[in-house]
Amino acid sequence: MTNTHKGSSLLFSIGAAFFCFFGCQAQKDINAIWYTHPAMVWEETLPLGNGRLGMTPDSGIRTDKIVLNDITLWSGQPQDANRKDAYKYLPQIRELLIDGKNKEAEAIINKHFIAKGKGSGSGNGADVPFGCYQTLGNLYLNFDYGEKAIIEEVDYKRKLDIDSAIASCEFRINDIKYTREYYTSFDDDIAIIKLSSSKPGSISLEVGMDRQERFQTFTKDGALIMEGQLNNGTDGYGMRYKAKIVPLINGGRIQSTSNSLQIADADEVILLISMGTDYKNKDYEKLIDRELKSGLSKSIADQRKKHIENYAKLFNRVSLKLGRSANNEVPTDKRLHDFKEYNEGDDALAALFFQFGRYLSISSTRPGILPPNLQGLWAKNVQTPWNGDYHLDVNIQMNHWALEVANLSELNLPLKDLVKSMVVHGEKTAKAYYNSDGWVAHVITNVWGYTAPGEQASWGISNAGSGWLCNNLWQHYLYTNDVQYLKEIYPILKGVAQFYLDMLIKDPKTGWWVTAPSVSPENSFYLQNGEQTNICMGPTIDNQIVRELFQNVVDASTSLGIDKQFSTVLEKKLEVIPPVAVIGTDGRIMEWLRSYKEVDPQHRHISHLYALYPGNQITIGHTPDLAEAAKKTLIARGDDGPSWSIAYKMLFWARLKDGNHAFKLLSNILRPTKATNINYGAGGGVYYNLLSAGPPFQIDGNFGATAGIAEMLLQSHAGVIELLPALPDQWSEQGYYKGLKAEGGYTVDVKWEQGKVTGFMIYSSSKKSINVKVNGVVQVVETIKKG
Repeated sequence: MTNTHKGSSLLFSIGAAFFCFFGCQAQKDINAIWYTHPAMVWEETLPLGNGRLGMTPDSGIRTDKIVLNDITLWSGQPQDANRKDAYKYLPQIRELLIDGKNKEAEAIINKHFIAKGKGSGSGNGADVPFGCYQTLGNLYLNFDYGEKAIIEEVDYKRKLDIDSAIASCEFRINDIKYTREYYTSFDDDIAIIKLSSSKPGSISLEVGMDRQERFQTFTKDGALIMEGQLNNGTDGYGMRYKAKIVPLINGGRIQSTSNSLQIADADEVILLISMGTDYKNKDYEKLIDRELKSGLSKSIADQRKKHIENYAKLFNRVSLKLGRSANNEVPTDKRLHDFKEYNEGDDALAALFFQFGRYLSISSTRPGILPPNLQGLWAKNVQTPWNGDYHLDVNIQMNHWALEVANLSELNLPLKDLVKSMVVHGEKTAKAYYNSDGWVAHVITNVWGYTAPGEQASWGISNAGSGWLCNNLWQHYLYTNDVQYLKEIYPILKGVAQFYLDMLIKDPKTGWWVTAPSVSPENSFYLQNGEQTNICMGPTIDNQIVRELFQNVVDASTSLGIDKQFSTVLEKKLEVIPPVAVIGTDGRIMEWLRSYKEVDPQHRHISHLYALYPGNQITIGHTPDLAEAAKKTLIARGDDGPSWSIAYKMLFWARLKDGNHAFKLLSNILRPTKATNINYGAGGGVYYNLLSAGPPFQIDGNFGATAGIAEMLLQSHAGVIELLPALPDQWSEQGYYKGLKAEGGYTVDVKWEQGKVTGFMIYSSSKKSINVKVNGVVQVVETIKKG
């Protein structure tokens, strides 16, 4: 049903008042996180980052401990973890699987078909060649307030202003107001700390740095320097790093010791911090000095102004208001407690959480550098949980799901670059294990291009990783229509398609062509004899990814006018690939090719719903039976789990247009926790600094929830732009968003009241007529041209 006239009337009826609605909301600290005490643990610190450098200050009164990060700092080194003759065991493994002897197949895989050597070190890879993302170190500011000072947290406030990407703290001691300001500059590539007070000559402190291992600290020419070399897992001589601090003071004096800076009686102190590693840059020390020189050449006011301007170019693209209720004047830790206790009566907290997710994306990556890892770029340890690496069975993908719709499209490019660098390694892995052309990556990767299986069959032989990455790359094309980008990623997509084309085998029971061996990520099932295993043929996620990838390569081939012969082969193969999903006798979508019983009915992974999200092969409109089966699958899985799993379920329910259930899951994520143990079950949430807790800290929960909120407000995957597709009752009274993106490169602004769209505008680079679903009715709408 279309109604061009009705769509146009609604589109333009609000006029200038619409823009005032967007621009005239001026609530204090609406995009701020704040507290009335210093951070007691690292999980309460405020994360700062400019895409490469990170800082997390705890803003303590006597000692301010600031953890420093550089997203390129990895131990380990490039390695060949492929078993060159693994492919020789492939026929035997497949024969056992066909015969239903999965456990016997698993034994052979564990002996002959896993990674050579220590693999990822079972998640403790800091000292093996796989390596680990590591903290750069700690900066300490040890303050001296004088012998007679009464140290009390008087009028203490600690804040992260998301609008400016600046953290601060302020407090009074003996009627002197002390203020600290921290930011990782989006101007010069340095970190900056500014210390000031209300009384001249009242700032005295010692500045020091250290690290858990492999460091030396010294002073030279008035600067404090820390440097070292990480373990590469073989001879110990891995990546080099360096941090250099140059102090500037007004009044007072500076004295250098062998490993610290002593500052006394200053009116104001500014610390310029430059950091770097030799990752792809042998001149990193010269770059560190150049950045410092540039920072020293301008005033701190100018540096701060340009920092905010450059950051705002990304952050200010989107505005959001949800519902009516707001507790901005309440400290964030109390807001989190109140959110659950008072029936989620703080709609602004959800909007803040969305913008915080966008802030974390902007802060943890940028074009030309690495994508965010499991911890974004914020790590406090030498051995980060799970190596802080790139997990390919949902986690790195989830890190990028919000970027397109949240109007941060260019931040997807670092992932493209990482995937592109994996291809040459993945080609060797494809040959070694499957004797296949093309390329493959399994479950984990790092900055060194690791593509081999993991070190255990139960999780390590999933070959869906590279195919899943192709979905992320394809999404960027769908949102940008960038033909040059499509030309660049086409060989990557084709290579993975070639791998699957070569390695698929025919299942004699169904006649379908499937992957073998494989797993449904990290989930296990019972065999008829009661034994447990993960090893199978053709898990549903593999079938969905292969089907999606083949079709995308066919579409890309058509768009680019190339590779017709290869495209024809894929189209033919699509006829014998398993369907998108099969509904079991219990009404749920089957997770495996056979009707196995899962060991853990509420397992954290729900990989067999890939076609619902991030895929688009299951929709309410086009496949209602599968959508209903997906709903039953989610009900059986339950609503709890680690934070990333809750976020994924939130996205699934949003795709099923159940906004209230999606909101329930958002409420689950926004439950505070202090737990830092490694958790694979229920109990995920957020720390008091809003970073997601698996636990431990794992940033994908933040990014997944950001994508989930956007999915509740705007969907465009099913051939129509749908406004407010899963708006929960909690936000229905009123709200707006400005600047979200839809597939095709469209920018969307929407205002609503009482659950109904009352005004919207859709912009594109040229005027177009498009289908838009508004208040349940599909309308043909002409977009507004905007350069």
